Amino acid sequence: MPVKLDDQNIPVVDLGAFLSGTSDERLKLAQRVDEIFRSIGFLIIKNHDVPKNICDRAWLSAKKFFEQTSAEKNTAYSDDPACPRGYTPIEGEALGKTLGIEAPPDRKELFSIGSLMPPAGHHEDKNFHFFYGPNIWPQSPLNFRVYWTNYYLAMELLGAQIMQLLAAALGLEDSFFVKYHTHHISALRSQNYPSLSGDLLPGQLRAGAHSDYGTVTILNADPDVGGLEVKSPSGNWISAPTIEDAFIINIGDLMARWSNDRWVSTLHRVVDPVGVPGNPTAKRQSMAYFMNPNYDANIEAIPTCVAEGTSPLYPPVRAGQYLVDKFTVSN
Repeated sequence: MPVKLDDQNIPVVDLGAFLSGTSDERLKLAQRVDEIFRSIGFLIIKNHDVPKNICDRAWLSAKKFFEQTSAEKNTAYSDDPACPRGYTPIEGEALGKTLGIEAPPDRKELFSIGSLMPPAGHHEDKNFHFFYGPNIWPQSPLNFRVYWTNYYLAMELLGAQIMQLLAAALGLEDSFFVKYHTHHISALRSQNYPSLSGDLLPGQLRAGAHSDYGTVTILNADPDVGGLEVKSPSGNWISAPTIEDAFIINIGDLMARWSNDRWVSTLHRVVDPVGVPGNPTAKRQSMAYFMNPNYDANIEAIPTCVAEGTSPLYPPVRAGQYLVDKFTVSN
């Protein structure tokens, strides 16, 4: 049985206290973040400065989009595997496959956008279209594009603040990660997990066990319906809580490689919600901003994360190719 998490299991971090704190306060909080990411790889941030109306409008527009008919949603569907944008129908992804195993497709549908502005002078890369291809916008609901654009930009700013905190936690200059995210390939995705009906395939989940691929993930989780589970250091699956006006943050694979596995990119999954009054298979929604580096960033172990007399655990990897390979496996 999953162990119920409380705030002590996934700690809550006051981002505002870091950004406006004294040198001693910032150092103390950075050290705490280092300890958290060494163990479970997840934390919750509060006291951020993302306006609530930006979050609410993006969330509601996603909800209205998923409530449309299949025909209406499919107007934003792309059958171009080289450009992962727009609408993905139910069972269009199998995240469990990214662990190198056979896995059934996930019981969810998605809407995704990528970079809002492609950089100049990088068109020679064979995967440029994958990274910077045009976003596909639905015909309805009204103002969907405006609300999602505003939310993406707000996540860019929040992500930059989080990276300052992470740099400090690793004992680096606050600006260390800036040069790796100047033309980033971050993605914004809303997941809709519909009410379950009918038979499920053996081992089928709302989202199979996986780690995230990039730098960090900023998750705006459903405040009413749970289901997100995180694999603890002891190997138990534990239920992640949600806190109003807060974001769940977790380390991605590329950040784990940067830190030479000092920080863990933790397995997580989405299962059927338990204990929802009157509806054990309630629908669930989330919005995730997958913060990824520049596609041409060379990710290699930070020297201070490699113990003296030892070698890095991983060879250098080009960020974009790593992300393409992971995405290709799951789709």
